[in-house]
Amino acid sequence: MKRKHKKLLARIIGALILFVGITVVSHIFEIGGIWLLLMFLPPYLIAGGDVLLKAARNILHGNVFDENFLMCIATVGAFAINEYEEAVFVMIFYQIGELFQSIAVGKSRKSISELMNIKASEARVLRDGEEIIVEPEEVELGETIVVRAGEKIALDGIVTDGASELNAMALTGESEPQYIEKGMKAVSGCVNLSGTLKIEVTSEYEDSTVAKILDLVENASSAKSKTDRFITRFARVYTPAVVIIAALLFAIPSIITHNVSEWLGRALIFLVISCPCALVISVPLSYFGGLGAASKKGILIKGAVYLESLADAKTVVFDKTGTLTEGQFRVSSSVSLDGSDRYLAVAKALEKNSNHPVSKAVVDFTNEAGAPDLEDVSNVTETAGKGITATIGGKLCGAGNKRLAESLAVKVSETDALGSIVYVVEDMMVIGYFIVKDEIKRGTREAVRKLREHGVEQITMLTGDRRESAEAITAEAGLDGFACELLPTDKLTEFERIDAKKAPTEKIVYVGDGINDAPVIARADVGIAMGAMGSDAAIESADIVLLDDEPIKIAEAFRISKSTKRIVIQNIVFALAVKIGFMALGAFGMANMWEAIFADVGVSVIAILNAMRTLKL
Repeated sequence: MKRKHKKLLARIIGALILFVGITVVSHIFEIGGIWLLLMFLPPYLIAGGDVLLKAARNILHGNVFDENFLMCIATVGAFAINEYEEAVFVMIFYQIGELFQSIAVGKSRKSISELMNIKASEARVLRDGEEIIVEPEEVELGETIVVRAGEKIALDGIVTDGASELNAMALTGESEPQYIEKGMKAVSGCVNLSGTLKIEVTSEYEDSTVAKILDLVENASSAKSKTDRFITRFARVYTPAVVIIAALLFAIPSIITHNVSEWLGRALIFLVISCPCALVISVPLSYFGGLGAASKKGILIKGAVYLESLADAKTVVFDKTGTLTEGQFRVSSSVSLDGSDRYLAVAKALEKNSNHPVSKAVVDFTNEAGAPDLEDVSNVTETAGKGITATIGGKLCGAGNKRLAESLAVKVSETDALGSIVYVVEDMMVIGYFIVKDEIKRGTREAVRKLREHGVEQITMLTGDRRESAEAITAEAGLDGFACELLPTDKLTEFERIDAKKAPTEKIVYVGDGINDAPVIARADVGIAMGAMGSDAAIESADIVLLDDEPIKIAEAFRISKSTKRIVIQNIVFALAVKIGFMALGAFGMANMWEAIFADVGVSVIAILNAMRTLKL
């Protein structure tokens, strides 16, 4: 418990001891009248003095109808009808509920704020041959930082010297260390476990992985769920409504029966029971706990609204490359169609101008094959979704898929080979081709199976790859269908076609990692970006960001979402059922103040404890 919790607990214990002592003494010596009132005032003020002050302050600021106001009316009214013991105990028990709430909210906040520890407080930068300690925000692009064993990596960059193992658990939730060496990318927020690393900074602090993660976490609680917003609006109407009903319950029967004391007591009991604490506290607390549980597993959800929407999703659409597959291509085979190795040199000259992973695989293969460098290369043009063209030695050449070859008026023969086919065209002829494969990610099939267990009915894939390759991945992953040979602009059109088929109340999810996925991620009801290494555009437009590339984390997000929503519904049904039942009993004089206390604070405590289960999801 924090210091404020301990102070509140001390007040509760002090008031409770005083209350029990006064109760015993007053019964033994049969004390009554003004003396009994004066005896019970100290424990009442010790327990509820701050509630009275809050109510008065809120009234002065125009915020009249809240739980503080209800507690004040109920307990002051109880004093007015000489129910001193009930008044004090209502306030003590109310404060016990407040203590439970504060501790629960604190735990929820802690589960999320633990991620704040991923930021390094300082960076050791090399300047003029000396190591200088500065704040991460002061390090500039291209500078070199030194990270020793046990230190956090302050900024993203490329390792220029050294090798080590990194602990990325705070980012991804995975405890297994990750090996890193010269030439590999180092991600901010990881802890260096062994050797000293020198890292060339590739992004300023505000653009670093750790800064983006912290920004997501800090803003996550601002996007409330629909249920949360409804409960907030409900409380604004409900609280003044029950005050008016309580006033009518007191006034009308009192005028008719002339029994003011009886109906005032019933009205006060009605007010105590009606306090909406259980709903107002437990619903946001449940979603906050769910956000914290997800963040611990490396799943950053930008708001409770997306956590709630995920529970209603029946359709999930995947990108292929880098999402369901590793995104690390390799050439499995190559074929010369003119009997020479010319196609290797032409492919190398073209593909080295592209950053596409397929192009890099072809370049690596041609380098290993010893292809020579061609000098007379000009007019290089890359066309998204097709390939690359250039003029080599005065001849028009191209390297890309079937669409590129056809755009050059070259007819290609079909092949049954599985993988992406890169055709090499020179002077209106295909002189060779490469078959490039991308392996499916470990755990993809398990993720698909678990998604079905969580109620997802339709799982499809969108890809720019050939039909044969798409069919193979679909069968291996256990998907329901696919759309293939899509240009980047076609993905959004195809996604909207799938979206049009679902029921209006259902949600649709899109999972991707590339720049070309950003429009579809933004269009989806819930957009998920795969991996901290995904493109900035995809991460910015996504509603949920996975800090590693494991597809199983998507199923984990669904599980947390479903469980959180189930707990929220449990609390709403339980709280409303108990309160409506006891409010009716109170209005008919069949519930006393002690039962009213249970119907208010007791229900709140039970709902809070139930909501706290989301922290362990």
